[in-house]
Amino acid sequence: MTSSPARPNYTLTLIATAFVLFWMVVAGFPFLWTTWGSFKVEADFFSRADWSNALSGVNTIRQTGDAFTMDGYKGAWILNDFWRAGLNTMLVTVVVTVLSLVLGTLGGYALARSGYRYAFWILILALVFRAMPHITLVSGYLVPFFQLNIWGTLPTAIIVLVAINQPFTLWMLHSFFLSIPKDLDESAMVDGCTRFQAFREVIVPVMWPGIITTGLFSFLLAYNDFAVTAMLLRQENQTMIPKIASFLGSIESEGNVMFAVSSVVSATVPLFILVMFFQRQIVGGLTAGAVKG
Repeated sequence: MTSSPARPNYTLTLIATAFVLFWMVVAGFPFLWTTWGSFKVEADFFSRADWSNALSGVNTIRQTGDAFTMDGYKGAWILNDFWRAGLNTMLVTVVVTVLSLVLGTLGGYALARSGYRYAFWILILALVFRAMPHITLVSGYLVPFFQLNIWGTLPTAIIVLVAINQPFTLWMLHSFFLSIPKDLDESAMVDGCTRFQAFREVIVPVMWPGIITTGLFSFLLAYNDFAVTAMLLRQENQTMIPKIASFLGSIESEGNVMFAVSSVVSATVPLFILVMFFQRQIVGGLTAGAVKG
């Protein structure tokens, strides 16, 4: 006697669907509203008299002759050199990501394959180092940066961000390497590979989902950092996040608020594209790191 398949609970499915849709609206509304407002003038988007002005664009039409305007983007990117901040951000994030992955991959593999107890204490020390406030690390680097006369330049931010990010990449990649059987290394070395050849030609190809996932988080850390870059970089070398804060710090100047709004949208869109492009690798990497075997 075979049992009939369970009937789907349509009520529960409807409630779950409604909850997911509600969550998506609540989570996405701030960005969608900011994106909409970036094409308006300040008098509409920050209207105290009538919030609906942000929808109708009354003042935008009066000032520009159209319901939408690119003045915020032009003012930020061209008049205030936001393009330079974008270029600095890309340089910092790419270098930080590459260095963090290279050091984290080599260190994580070495600790995962080490049979000595000191490997555990190195990981604990890295965890303590990661828990330290970023301001502590910045203050510790200031003296050598001043002595080397490199304070305010991009390498200073890169050095500190790599130091801050390294414990995270070490722990994350270490867990990925633990999920890969040691038999792969041993089989490759039996076939004539050196330890490094086995690592490069056998282990790393298997590790790609984990490397991409870790690299994305490293990229986001450097991309979204404010404290380190704001303290270490001169105004001409600012990255995007401190540059946006500088717009908000001078709101008494006409148009600076809309420059900040447009810059926020400009800085956020690449992150959406990046996450959507690598979504499968991220899910695969997180799953691989969570399942050990």
